[in-house]
Amino acid sequence: MVTSYPGSYELRAEDVDEVVKNYALENFTMFQVCSIVPTSSWLQTYYTETDSDITKSVTTGITGTSFAGVPEGAAFPYVQHSWTKVTERVKKHASTNVLTWETVHTSAIDVKARSLERVGRSIANSVDSAIITELATTTNTGAAVATWDNATESLQQPLKDILKGISAMAQHNWNAYQSGFIIMHPNNFMELMNNPVCRNAGQFYSADVSRNGRVGMIAGQTIIVNNASTENTVLMCIGKAAVTWYEAAPLQTNVVERAGIDYSISAWTVGVPVLINTYAAYKITGC
Repeated sequence: MVTSYPGSYELRAEDVDEVVKNYALENFTMFQVCSIVPTSSWLQTYYTETDSDITKSVTTGITGTSFAGVPEGAAFPYVQHSWTKVTERVKKHASTNVLTWETVHTSAIDVKARSLERVGRSIANSVDSAIITELATTTNTGAAVATWDNATESLQQPLKDILKGISAMAQHNWNAYQSGFIIMHPNNFMELMNNPVCRNAGQFYSADVSRNGRVGMIAGQTIIVNNASTENTVLMCIGKAAVTWYEAAPLQTNVVERAGIDYSISAWTVGVPVLINTYAAYKITGC
């Protein structure tokens, strides 16, 4: 005999809020690579900084490009750095699920729990997709040596592709061994795991699997697997440095009950991801 407890089929606002947020936290994977900046403005204005080292500007009477060898009494070499002004608009990520009174109170399964999970997941997937899309705009890119599932096994070189990404970021003064992340589609992760070089490499381990999409590390980079990722395009970035999430409203929920008719469950968040440092990210294409 199944025992029903008071309130077990009710949709209380505080319970919904807690459950939806817990489900969403289980599914958000890309927030962990972002700097989170609260904002109260619809338009976000920021400045992207030039990543290259400052070099000496050649002026009249001064030649060469080195800072060394300034003659006694001579003017110091002139240098100038640069920033680019960019404006972005925050966007609302929202969804609503309607459950009829009959569905909530007479179903043989707990449709309430499943619906709350789906509402939370829909927002998490939408935000993750937005962050991944923004991260993929990096101009720091490189083509894979070959597809990671190439029929000729010797041409499969995912580890070399990853090391090239680490090198590309390092050449622009970003240390990928400090909070480095790799974001990929589940199929690309399968191909990475199946690669004999990666299987036998001491740089790979997956002892600590977390709830936020983390599945292990390779070459010092934390691997995040996400269905929002584009298959055969692998993204790398420096956590908290490459992308900033400007948050106008954190994840919120609301329940509206029409007595005896239905329950409307809504969830939303408002923000926008911005690629602040393009060279703190790297895109591998053709994986």
